[in-house]
Amino acid sequence: MKTINASGVGEAIDRVDGRLKVMGLAKYASEFPVENLVYAQGVNSTIAKGRITSIDTSEAKKQKGVLEVITHLNAQKLKAYDKVRPAYTLTTIAPILQSAEVNYYGQFIACVVAETFEQAQYACRLVKVTYEEDKPDIHLEKNKSKAYKPDEEADYLRGNIRSGMRDADVKVEETYTTPIEHQHPMELHAAIISWNNGKVKMYANQQILHEATIAVADTFMIPKENVQIIAPYIGGGFGSKLRINKHIILGTMASKMLGRPVKITVTRQQMFTNTGMRQFDEQVMKIGAKKDGALTALAHHTISHCAIDVQYYETCGNVSKMLYNTPNNEITHRLIPLNLQCPDSMRAPGEATGSFALECAMDEMAWKLNMDPIDFRIKNDTQIDLGAGKPFSSRLLKECLRIGADKFGWANRSKQPGAKQEGNWLIGYGVSAASRAAPYKKTSSKVILQQDNDRVRATIQMDATDLGTGSYTIIAQTASEYLNIPVAQVTVELGDSKFPLTPGSGGSWGAASYCNAARVACQNAITSLRNKRNIILDQEVSVAELLKLNKLNRFEAEGTAEPSEEFEKHSVFSFGANFAEVWVDKDTGVYRIKRMVNVGSAGKIVNPKTAYGQIIGGLTMGAGMVLAEQSKIEPNFGNFITRSLADYHVPVNLDMANIEVIFLPEEDKIANDMGIKGIGELGITSVAASIANAIFNATGKRMRNLPITPEKLVEAKVEKGVA
Repeated sequence: MKTINASGVGEAIDRVDGRLKVMGLAKYASEFPVENLVYAQGVNSTIAKGRITSIDTSEAKKQKGVLEVITHLNAQKLKAYDKVRPAYTLTTIAPILQSAEVNYYGQFIACVVAETFEQAQYACRLVKVTYEEDKPDIHLEKNKSKAYKPDEEADYLRGNIRSGMRDADVKVEETYTTPIEHQHPMELHAAIISWNNGKVKMYANQQILHEATIAVADTFMIPKENVQIIAPYIGGGFGSKLRINKHIILGTMASKMLGRPVKITVTRQQMFTNTGMRQFDEQVMKIGAKKDGALTALAHHTISHCAIDVQYYETCGNVSKMLYNTPNNEITHRLIPLNLQCPDSMRAPGEATGSFALECAMDEMAWKLNMDPIDFRIKNDTQIDLGAGKPFSSRLLKECLRIGADKFGWANRSKQPGAKQEGNWLIGYGVSAASRAAPYKKTSSKVILQQDNDRVRATIQMDATDLGTGSYTIIAQTASEYLNIPVAQVTVELGDSKFPLTPGSGGSWGAASYCNAARVACQNAITSLRNKRNIILDQEVSVAELLKLNKLNRFEAEGTAEPSEEFEKHSVFSFGANFAEVWVDKDTGVYRIKRMVNVGSAGKIVNPKTAYGQIIGGLTMGAGMVLAEQSKIEPNFGNFITRSLADYHVPVNLDMANIEVIFLPEEDKIANDMGIKGIGELGITSVAASIANAIFNATGKRMRNLPITPEKLVEAKVEKGVA
């Protein structure tokens, strides 16, 4: 029995939370009404390395409304790191104001608490600090001798890379760089925090609530059960809200010291220095191939920077372990400690940057082999993840490339760079392959069924978060599907750490994990209600009838979904292909992205409308990597020259192309029972390479350093061998 207009899995329905958002009724972290609220603002250091010799807070404390100024001299003692430069994980503690040491420009060195936001901001400017300043290490090139191997997983070797390169008829050895970038979600990082009798309750825009409660509890050395985080709506995160940033600890400390709820907001300028960033990556690619295009070797060496006190790195080389059939493969990652804030995850960390280097190098090899770039990739396709030693649960990369080529009109591409022109514009076509792991994690959910006359309402609860990606909607659709009731009768409640446990939002695991958990909870509810009345399973009985038969007006059930043994035996990925048409002015270097076609194989698409939005967002971020995005560091003092959206440029509507998004039908029940895979980060992966490859096809110039600006294009030389 199927309810009419149930709007279940696979339907392109509008977002169920859309009306709340357009009416301003969806509450974000800084919008909850809390009585007796005070405001905290962080004070930033103005040096990148050194020590505070004196800090004068007297003038700030005199100001009207100022309640306290917290510094390392009066701060609460917090848990310290247990070793030098620990890995920056989801549960890493965040000690702050524990010493006079300054490790990077913009580091929080004090916190002003006042009755109003304006009073706190003004008083911050009155805190006088004297430093003993040291010369900071802020240059990657000058400090390469300090590079170290961060952990055992940083390196990988398959076969013999030297032998593979010796056996090659054609070789590519090039270096590619990607700059520091910032996530910059629309919603500022913010929190409202109350410390009451050793218990902490906060409204905070954290992507992963369970791990965030652990980080807060461990930092303050209190039980995890004493921390509650509420985040029903998050205005974007892109990785910057995965971990507990130190403003959360400042606000918690302030609330404990003053005995009042505290609101703390990170300004847009502070989001350059205090909420993470994508690190600068220098990637050396070495590829060898036979004349027929068969790869013999592929090496991917990445060198990046990390903070002085905490370690994080993008695994740029992981994509090169698994995407192609390469018998000899070598991956390395090295880190250089610098006086910069700790880098952090940014959408598709490692894949977005690593795929730029890999897919540009593959294009360069195809050119040297005189092969079509699509044919070259298909030649080296594999159904085995050689990096993991497992078969793929499914892999439709060849289909993505072929169907994309047909939809894009790849046959109209001129093989010779610069041959296709219109007026002063040089026209180029570019392609890249895309892949992104599609994780599926253990997730729990509760369903509450309530009888309302002859209509049943269902409420789904889990501590998952919605970053604007559509989690509310696809969870509601899942409940609609498995309870066989309309979506209008489903309410989804997310974003409370007291709800059933989920892995939170990040890593493209949300849709698969959340929907399967909701499915299991709904199935458990129906099974339990049937068992109470011994109703046979093939007998069609609605949820409303089941409640009536059991004489219940309300019924609750929980369910947990987790990976199967088959999942663990396979490598589970989403795959895709990007196509770009770029027009370059041959005199000025100004270029326009005219068309983009994206083809993806990502299992069952729960909602084509929200999925389309995810891909559009990813393509836009990928284009931003090429067009303009970069955070520039002042070379003498270590502060960011780019410190607002006026000088950190992101794509706008006029920068973007006509976009076609195609989802291939794919059934992958090894991935999970519903066959759902992640797509959010797949959308950004290798987009930059498709645009850079199109620029080469238009101009004959290889652009290996992002972003690709008109100035760089004008100065670049046409590659040897290009007519």
